[in-house]
Amino acid sequence: MDFKVAGSEKGITAIQVDLKIESIPLEICREALMKARAARLKVLAKMKEAIPQPRAEISPYAPRILFLYINPEKVGEVIGPAGKIIKKIVAMTKAKIDIDETGKVVIASVDMEAAERAKQMILDLTAEAEVGQTYTGKVVRIEEYGAFVEIMPNLVGLMHVSEIAPYHVRSVGDVLHLGDVVTVKVLTIEDNRIRLSMKALNPDAVPPEGYEGQGGSGNPGPRPNPPRSDRDRDRGRGGRGGGRGRY
Repeated sequence: MDFKVAGSEKGITAIQVDLKIESIPLEICREALMKARAARLKVLAKMKEAIPQPRAEISPYAPRILFLYINPEKVGEVIGPAGKIIKKIVAMTKAKIDIDETGKVVIASVDMEAAERAKQMILDLTAEAEVGQTYTGKVVRIEEYGAFVEIMPNLVGLMHVSEIAPYHVRSVGDVLHLGDVVTVKVLTIEDNRIRLSMKALNPDAVPPEGYEGQGGSGNPGPRPNPPRSDRDRDRGRGGRGGGRGRY
């Protein structure tokens, strides 16, 4: 017979028994449990003499394991084609990373800083924008109808020309340029299309002195109607401010 008992001072937490015969008397079970309790309490007392309470930090040589859960639909973005992205993270952090189709991610490393760095890299890849939140990003593309701003890695939103400023902006290029870093607010998210606005964060902004977008005066002039093709393009993108969320 193999009769193992594990537990704490408060009671039993696990029992494991192997038998070569069909059964054993109840009295033997009772005796085994009582002897196991006495032995367990003695071992625990010796452990407390050496370590009365858990250490504030684990040994620097012990592995650190972090768990996180991501959107299952974004697992492919973390892995990348032929595992290119996940291999890059592993190479940069030296951490071991396991990810499954449910979105569960396990990161193991003897270096907590490296484990945290790997975790943050994965969170950056899978981050999702929230309506009403403010983000600082870079202008990555400019069109006649607005500017595309990368607010997170691989996450781009459209800021329609009407959302750049509270005054009339004649041309996007008059105010914004490729590479500009701007702070924007997320207005809506529909079908992965993110609408952004600078105007919502500064509704009282005034145009720079001499700005020609005002018709050369301090008062906004009438805004000319865009060509038919521009209006059609705006409607095709879901109206003012519509744009795709990923490029």
